[in-house]
Amino acid sequence: MRDDLITRLAKLYTSAVHDVLRGLGHERCVLPHQIRPLDPSWRLCGRIWTVSGHIDRTKSTDATLLAWTGLLSKAPGGRIVVCQPNTQEIALMGELSAHALKLKGCLGYIADAGARDVNMLIELGLPVYASFATPSDIGGRWIPDAFGQPITIGAVTLSTGDYLLADADGIVVIPEAMAADTVTKTEAVATTENKVRDAILGGMDPQQAYLKYRKF
Repeated sequence: MRDDLITRLAKLYTSAVHDVLRGLGHERCVLPHQIRPLDPSWRLCGRIWTVSGHIDRTKSTDATLLAWTGLLSKAPGGRIVVCQPNTQEIALMGELSAHALKLKGCLGYIADAGARDVNMLIELGLPVYASFATPSDIGGRWIPDAFGQPITIGAVTLSTGDYLLADADGIVVIPEAMAADTVTKTEAVATTENKVRDAILGGMDPQQAYLKYRKF
């Protein structure tokens, strides 16, 4: 069922998923708009694994890199790694790390922080989403402090196992418990929107199309 949900979700689009979640009373589902893919053509869909961390300048470069490589070792294949680093100062993804995640079979990486080695990351092809680019790295500056625990990015609380869809419009997060219902309802919405589109292209007045289908 879970793999089937991912396959079905991947065929949908974030705006429709957002509308369904909002209709279900779950409005806080969209990550901040400044978190963008390094390559605008990337789409991303799957279940997430969460990480958090914080700035710590009392640790040596060796200690912080040891902790970071430990994070890469823990990251499970088949998941999207989502990081709340609690800093807007440094890059939380670079070329070597992306290679490690890709070889492990991770689907992508999202951080409310910076990225570096941007051209190499784009060439590598592992979808990386970040809020800015910077050459500043984590060495002697940052350590992870929790794995697989709930995190908050913007107004959204994310838990390991939640579903995520990212496209050109942004990133939407679906709580695990709501995923099956949300996907089913979004598929119905997409079908109705196709009918509205066909009606308008066929010459129907847009307001009449809305009155007929109650969707726009």
